[in-house]
Amino acid sequence: MESWYFNGLGIDMDYQQELITTIHDFGCDLSVLEARMEQLSQESPTAVLIPALFEELERPALTQIRDHLIRCVGFVNTVVVCLYAQTTEQYRHAVQFFDCLPQKTYVIWENGPGVTRLLASLQDQGLNLLSFRGKGRAVWLGLGVATLEADAIALHDADITTYDRTYPLKLLYPLLEKEFGIAFNKAYYARLGDPPSSFYGRVVRLFVTPLLTAMIDLFGAQNYLCYLNAYRYPLSGEFALTSDLALNIRIPSNWGLEIGFLAEVYRNIALKRIAQVDLGLFEHKHQALGLSTDEGLQKMCRDIMRSLLRTLTETEQVVISLEHVHALRVKFRRKAQDYTHQYFVDATFNQLRYDRHREEVAVELFEQVLLEAGELYFQDPSGAQIPAWTRALAVVPDLREQLCDAAQRDAADTRTIQIPVGQPDIASDPIPA
Repeated sequence: MESWYFNGLGIDMDYQQELITTIHDFGCDLSVLEARMEQLSQESPTAVLIPALFEELERPALTQIRDHLIRCVGFVNTVVVCLYAQTTEQYRHAVQFFDCLPQKTYVIWENGPGVTRLLASLQDQGLNLLSFRGKGRAVWLGLGVATLEADAIALHDADITTYDRTYPLKLLYPLLEKEFGIAFNKAYYARLGDPPSSFYGRVVRLFVTPLLTAMIDLFGAQNYLCYLNAYRYPLSGEFALTSDLALNIRIPSNWGLEIGFLAEVYRNIALKRIAQVDLGLFEHKHQALGLSTDEGLQKMCRDIMRSLLRTLTETEQVVISLEHVHALRVKFRRKAQDYTHQYFVDATFNQLRYDRHREEVAVELFEQVLLEAGELYFQDPSGAQIPAWTRALAVVPDLREQLCDAAQRDAADTRTIQIPVGQPDIASDPIPA
């Protein structure tokens, strides 16, 4: 491993490749990539999809994202925002908020009356999509609209505080360069909070990484586990995929969405068509650990664990017992403790703040979550996944067009409808997932 310096900046040039293609940033000239993207996107249109809660419009991160997307007009053709809003007034505000974008823009009111009526109409045909809530449903709806408009779609959250136009550029470019053959590209990055500088990304560092290491020790180098282990940040919510892939994957509807999404990618395409790209330093809002396994990071870890167990059985035919879960708990504890020591050394060397005690407390909490999640898995090994768009289109071939029409009608109506003071138009699904 070498460390070289470009323009006075230290660039880590490890050259390391994984089972999937790793795209490093060795100081590439992004203006060259942007010029190339502007050429490629003329023949292969692109879209950016943002699932969002209304509350995020009131935070500075989404304003920064919107303002940078304005500068992406040369290589981002369409923007799709899938919004959870409680009232028509909130939805109206969101439509106005995004009106300044020069791209073709859809603001889908995912829990609004129009979309709810459309999804309700499918129930009589045996497709119940109203039972799914949360980010999973927002992603599913947004992909439906985006696949009508684009060949390549980048998806990211609405709370990124370090966002700039290089994010969609880096995510989308590998998909448009046809000789690469890439169909899915996931972000990896360093999450350092500031000030004072310290490590973030606790679920990846203190749960997923030691858990995968422990599972490989216990179950052997199963292909699926090695595949997941090749991702440098498996829980990143930023990725890009082709429209063909988007139509053929089932979207997980719980907090294990990112891990579950990787499982769907694994099932649908060859490893040589998968890549990960370096976005550099990255930051967004933080979740609390939570007071129970139904809250915060504990809930996330619980859903991740159940997804891993289910997919390991589905893809590798591994028979898992409760004894395996207990053994995994022991191995996890040891691996996680080893990692906390390594993080301590790394943080100290880089003059980062590192509270080793708090890290150990989080590990102990995650260990208990692991055991509970394993027990829950044996009670109900099935997972909550939204059917692939290909199935939905087999039921209603023009469902995406109807969804587009509903979004456009909602946006047009909200610009003209006057809401009586004190009588807000309430969304059909008023309880957030």
